[in-house]
Amino acid sequence: MTVQPSRDDRTIPPALPVFDRVAILGLGLIGGSVARAARKHVLANAIVGYDRDAGVGERVRQIGFVDRVADTARDAVSGADCVVLAIPVGACAPAIVEIADSLMPGAVLTDVGSVKGCVVRDVGPHVPPGVHFIPGHPIAGTEFSGPDAGFAELFDGRYCVLTPPGAADPAALARLTAFWEGVGSTVEVMSADHHDRVLAITSHLPHLIAYTIVGTAAELEEDIKQEVIRFSASGFRDFTRIAASDPVMWRDVFLNNKEATLEIIQRFTEDLTALQKAIRRGDGARLQDWFIKTRSIRRSIIEAKQA
Repeated sequence: MTVQPSRDDRTIPPALPVFDRVAILGLGLIGGSVARAARKHVLANAIVGYDRDAGVGERVRQIGFVDRVADTARDAVSGADCVVLAIPVGACAPAIVEIADSLMPGAVLTDVGSVKGCVVRDVGPHVPPGVHFIPGHPIAGTEFSGPDAGFAELFDGRYCVLTPPGAADPAALARLTAFWEGVGSTVEVMSADHHDRVLAITSHLPHLIAYTIVGTAAELEEDIKQEVIRFSASGFRDFTRIAASDPVMWRDVFLNNKEATLEIIQRFTEDLTALQKAIRRGDGARLQDWFIKTRSIRRSIIEAKQA
């Protein structure tokens, strides 16, 4: 369940800038957008970036959305009071092993991955004493990737979920909350396990379905495939947009949120089988009832301003 601290327990957020130096490891869509938004809203005195792809680092130097591009991850995090792992969740374990000795005591360490249980499992044991580890997930993105894809408004009006361990420092949580609120997000706090179960249905399953549908189209005979491309309706176009997302990131998501995703796939398969039977039997009432129920979900999303 979602857990929000009581008003009496809240630590007063710090004044701007929230952090002195923010280090961002990974300078693609999310990392680049974090840097741009932090600069736009003056949330840090300095922003240092690093990407293991030297070509990405060089491109970021040309664009200039960070104050400095470091040559190594250790150099990037040295002296930073906030470190953001904006990398695929499968890369977090080797990253923390590399930078652990360079993390500054008192620093806040967070991430942006869409699976939280594996990040807690893989990163937590390597975090040095005195460093405040608070995993996070800004629920925002596009189908584009790379340093040119980011923009400062990506997080406006979106949710950011934080999954602090039970012993997380309240002041560190307040600072990180202030940071994400500063870039335009609404912050929710919940357990890592609950986050992964929720995101399995709201994000992971839709991406898996999109990859499957578009993959099926790609396997059609060439003449039919060309017709599919030429006459794509809006529904299919939406699936192709989702299926154009970063393949490395989504590979890691499915491998690291296996249990929750498989559970949701099973439930989806059962529902799909029921609809298949309704179509075969000509059960229009069953189909219409299902479609009416699903329309209400769309209305709720629109009312929550998440459309």
